[in-house]
Amino acid sequence: MRNSRLLTVIFTLLLIAVWAPPTIASDADYLVGAGDVLRITIYDHPDMSTVARVDNDGNILFPLAGGIQVGGMTTAAASRKIADKLDGEYIVNPQVSIFVEEFRSKKVMIIGEVVRPGLYELSGPTTLLESISKAGGLSPGAGSIATIRRPASASGPKESTQTINLGDLMNMNQSAVDVPLYDGDTVTVAKAGVIYVTGQVNRPSAYSFEPGTTVIKAITMAGGFTQLASQKKVKIIRKVNGQEQVLERVPLHEVLQPDDVMVVPESFF
Repeated sequence: MRNSRLLTVIFTLLLIAVWAPPTIASDADYLVGAGDVLRITIYDHPDMSTVARVDNDGNILFPLAGGIQVGGMTTAAASRKIADKLDGEYIVNPQVSIFVEEFRSKKVMIIGEVVRPGLYELSGPTTLLESISKAGGLSPGAGSIATIRRPASASGPKESTQTINLGDLMNMNQSAVDVPLYDGDTVTVAKAGVIYVTGQVNRPSAYSFEPGTTVIKAITMAGGFTQLASQKKVKIIRKVNGQEQVLERVPLHEVLQPDDVMVVPESFF
């Protein structure tokens, strides 16, 4: 049984997919890479404007100037380099601008509980929520946790991992929660965990797990104690390293774990 908070998160992601402003492809911070298609414009010299694809070595062919290395440079830096090549010999103080028509060099992997898991191209600066939207949004089995694994080349000398709680979208605006993605990132949307509440509660069932869920919160989700409940004898059945353990008389503030079975026994006194 899905709880209302997770449904609201899914609805929020759908709204973001519809209403998020388009990414500006010519962003000056974008790093040009192999396969990108660049539209290069020379102000007041339309005859010299051209469209060029970056080859595997990071080079483009530009009229008159020949091969120019632009791979790994921002579009702004690449514009300045082309201008330097043309300045004086061909044009006085050329004004060069670059627009990325096709993004082919930067990709992220979106896997887990999304509608269309797979490899997606980064169309300029891209955020976590935009990527989830490109992957069709969350699947019905999605949880509220997404993990971003970043390779060493993008995060520094070591691989890094960042965990994002999608449920925070409920309480914070998009800019406060969303995070940028980079080439080589792998985003994993976790499956929703469940907890089982049984015994002397009004609505015994399986409930969606959220990090930080306590015994008292789970009891509230299950409609509260019945009149026959032994409130001080709640127990949890939990698997640890494949072995089943029983925690007796757990306090109401005890934090639950995914797949916990919480049992509220009947009071005989």
